[in-house]
Amino acid sequence: MGGKKEPIRSAGVVVVRREGGEWRLLLLRAYRDWDFPKGLVEEDEDPLETARRETAEEAGITRLEFRWGKVWKATPPYSGGRKLAQYTIAETDETDVRFSVNPELGRPEHHEYRWVRLSEARDLAADRLQPVLVWVGGLLEGEPGT
Repeated sequence: MGGKKEPIRSAGVVVVRREGGEWRLLLLRAYRDWDFPKGLVEEDEDPLETARRETAEEAGITRLEFRWGKVWKATPPYSGGRKLAQYTIAETDETDVRFSVNPELGRPEHHEYRWVRLSEARDLAADRLQPVLVWVGGLLEGEPGT
C-alpha cells in the first residue's frame, strides 16, 4: 500500500546586504534558473546548518547575521510535487561571491550571480520563489535601506 511520499526538502538563505542605502539580494544562476543558495537537508542535519553550509559552498559567504531570528518561508511543492525548499533570511557584509567546484559535478553548480534589488529579484526568480520574495519584502519593509 503506497502512501503519499514526502517531498525532498532543501534549505537555503536569502542573503541580503546594504549597498548605497538600499537592500540587495543575492541570486545565483544555474542554466536559466535564478535561485538563492540552497541544498538538500542531509540526514541528522538541522535545516539552519544546511542553509549555512550551502551558502558557504555555493557562494563562499560565511559571515551571516540572522538578525530577523530563525524564521523560515517555504515554497509550494515544485518539480511535480517532489521537492520543497525552505528559506531563512540573513544579512552579510560580504560582497564577493566565490563559486566552489561541486565534487559530484566536477564544476561549480552556478554560472553567474547578481546582487539585485527586490523588484529585480521578482522579475528574475521562478514562480515558486515569489511567495518567498513577498515574505522577504515584508521583513525588509521599514528597515533602513528599503
